[in-house]
Order: sequence, then structure tokens, then C-alpha cells
Amino acid sequence: MNQKIINRRDLLKSGATMAIASMLPSWAWANSENGRLRTAHVGLGGMGKADLDAISSHEKVDVVALCDVDAKMLAPLKKDYPKAKFYSDYRTMMKEMADDIDAVVVSTPDHTHAPASMLAMDHGKAVYCQKPLTHHVSEARAMNKKAAEKNLVTQMGIQVHSFYDYKLATLLIQSGIIGKVKEVRAWSPKNWGTDDPKPQGADPVPEGLDWNLWLGTAADRPYKEGQYHPGNWRKVLDFGCGTLGDMGVHIFDTPYNALALDVPKTIKNECRKPTGFGFPEENTVTYEFPGTKYTTKNFKWVWYDGVNAPGKDKNLLLPNNDKLPEQGAMFVGEKGNLLLPHFMQLPKHIVDGKYVELDLTKLKKSGKIGDVIRDYEVEGKRHYHQFVDACLGKDECSAPFSYASRLTETILLGVIAGRFPNKTLHWDNATARFEEDEANQFLDGIYRAF
Repeated sequence: MNQKIINRRDLLKSGATMAIASMLPSWAWANSENGRLRTAHVGLGGMGKADLDAISSHEKVDVVALCDVDAKMLAPLKKDYPKAKFYSDYRTMMKEMADDIDAVVVSTPDHTHAPASMLAMDHGKAVYCQKPLTHHVSEARAMNKKAAEKNLVTQMGIQVHSFYDYKLATLLIQSGIIGKVKEVRAWSPKNWGTDDPKPQGADPVPEGLDWNLWLGTAADRPYKEGQYHPGNWRKVLDFGCGTLGDMGVHIFDTPYNALALDVPKTIKNECRKPTGFGFPEENTVTYEFPGTKYTTKNFKWVWYDGVNAPGKDKNLLLPNNDKLPEQGAMFVGEKGNLLLPHFMQLPKHIVDGKYVELDLTKLKKSGKIGDVIRDYEVEGKRHYHQFVDACLGKDECSAPFSYASRLTETILLGVIAGRFPNKTLHWDNATARFEEDEANQFLDGIYRAF
């Protein structure tokens, strides 16, 4: 394999150093062939297949290219998409088909999100990228900048962002139903971590898998059965972002949006010492944010993950000794609390230790939360179709990279804090640097030429 290391700036500037082909301007998508959207999909396993199904269900979508490094992921799709061209390398796909693609959907492991998305944007393509937006903080800022410079339609794959349950929670919080919010507590018992050491030795690469392409820009290593592909890469520092980068993005999304937060001032992760290979199996991450009009001046956010999450937190005690939902978030306000289960359950309003039922009719009449509440009983546009319609000039995306990059940066700062257990890190939003210089080395990636 080629062991040449790619300069970070070169990668982020040119999208894996590929030459820019002719571009389809963002304003021209509505006038693409027959008023339709031609999509290419990178990564077809697991969530990638779900993304493909959802995007292609839109009546105006033509799937023209499918790309995966594992032939087993592509083989079943050839019958359903006979007109699509099939690839193992997204760089080859873009080189050969740039003129025939309007939008690219990136559903790869986290470490390939930025390289594939940057290349697509360099070619002037709209991009739908799965969460978390990137593997590194510097990539999140670079992707936001690129999308803005080229005026591209973008969307991050946080599908619940478009569900009315979460829109309702946002409207309730911003209406002041529990007053200004002092704290948020959020949790997930998932364990995308491992205390195991880096595996030794090598196993035969399965037939049809291009291991070099799967590694992409990540450091070279031997293939090990059951360790990385297809399901365990989230646990590994070089490929995923742990539980915080997986479920944290979803569960953070609504409180982060509702409270109009930016990136945090300080971050502290209580976890085991770093091993250099896998993420900790349990994390308690405390963020302090600048206050907003929806929060108190001193606002704190605490995240718990792992099998014992959220532990014994007095702010999470429920009336009648009810059990917390398996995953969710609690807004702690001056006038009461709001419990937001994950996923698709109505928010529960708690005042003085008692549940207060949400009277939608009364809320409508009060005018506190606006006309949007009238559509609560009607399912909102699916997150994917919103992206397609935005590309066709008929809608706007609710989770563009301008929003997704800030949310992802916040998440990734907590991931980096796991490298420095029990130490408070101070983040400078203006310079995108930590005051603690030893932490800055983890803001960037080291990219291998492949």
C-alpha cells in the first residue's frame, strides 16, 4: 500500500487531491434533466442502505451511481437499480460521472465523511452526509466553509430533526414553558467503546472487500475479522467517534437547537485513561456554554453514556418513581423540567415533582408557540425528502452544514476531552484552539494517500 501522508490542508482544500471537474451550479439543480435530481450514494451498508431507500423513494430522484468498497453491499442492489453505475472507489466515480450527478449521499464510516463530502462539494454537488458530520473538528469547519463558498444545498443525517415530536419540544422550550433553562442532562446506555488493546496479527481479507479503500485516509493496518468492518468501527479512535459521536448527535440535537447554542467554553470528560485504540466504555461529559436568551447566564450540559448511564442524578428523578426512558434528555428550567425521550415520544412537562399534561388545544389558543403547533398531528416532511426538495429549489434544509458543523464540533470536543480524563479543557471559538496546547493535536487528522 502507498504509505505517503497527505497534508491536511491539501486534503481539505481539494477533496482528496482530485482535480475539479465541470460543476453544476447550485442554482441550476431545479433545471437539471427533466426537473429531476440525479443522486450518487457512497456507502451502502447498514445506514447507507436506509439512506438510499429513503432518498430514492422521492418521485423526482434518479439514482445514477452506487459506490461501496464491499461488493457484498452492492450485489443485491443491481437488480433494483439496473440503470445505476457501480463503483468501489468514490474518487473514480466522481472522475467519471461528475457531469451526470447532481447530489451525493455520504453514508460511510465516520473517518470517510469529510474526504468524500469535500470531493463532492469541490465538484459543486449538493451533499447529504450522515452524522456525525466529520471525524475531526477541523474537518467540520472546513466543510461548513466549503458549502458556504459554493452556495451548496447540504443536510446532515439527523433524521429526527425533522420529526414533529422534536419540533414540539423546541417550540415548548422557546415559549418559556419551564422558564429559562439552567441545565440539560442527556444520556444513552449504548457502549461504542472498548477497553481491549489493539488486535494483533492479520486475517484474510474477505472476498469482494477492498481493504485499502475501506481504510481510506486512515493509517494502514491489517484486516482483522470482527474488529472493524462491517460493524465495530465506531469503537475505534481511527474510524468512529464513540457513543457520543453516534447517539450524542441525535440526542443533543433538539436541546442544542431549541436553546440556540453555539460551541462550548469548557469541556470535561470523566472516563478511564486513554488506551490509544478504543473509546472509553463509559463517559460523563460536562460542557459549559455561553448563555443564550433561552438559558440562564451560567448554563451547563451533562452527557452520560455506557451501560450505567445516566446513573444516580437527582435532576433525573421522575414523579411516581417512574423509570426514565432508555435514552433521552432532561431540560432543567427555572419553573420546572421538560423530559424529552428518544425517540418519538411526546415530551413530558414536570413541575414541582408532578407531570403536567400537554394540552395542545390550549397551547394553540394561547399563541405562545405559534401556528406551527397546528400541524403537530400531521407527519412532517421526511428529512431526506426535504433535502431532495431543497436541491430542486422547492424547500430549505433544516440541518445544513452551517448548523451541523457547530453541533458536530460540540460533540467532537467532548470526544477529545476523553483523551484527558477529569481535566477541564478551555475552548476558544474564535481561534478554534484549546488553551491547553496538548489537546490541539487531536483537532486534525493525519491523512494517508491510498
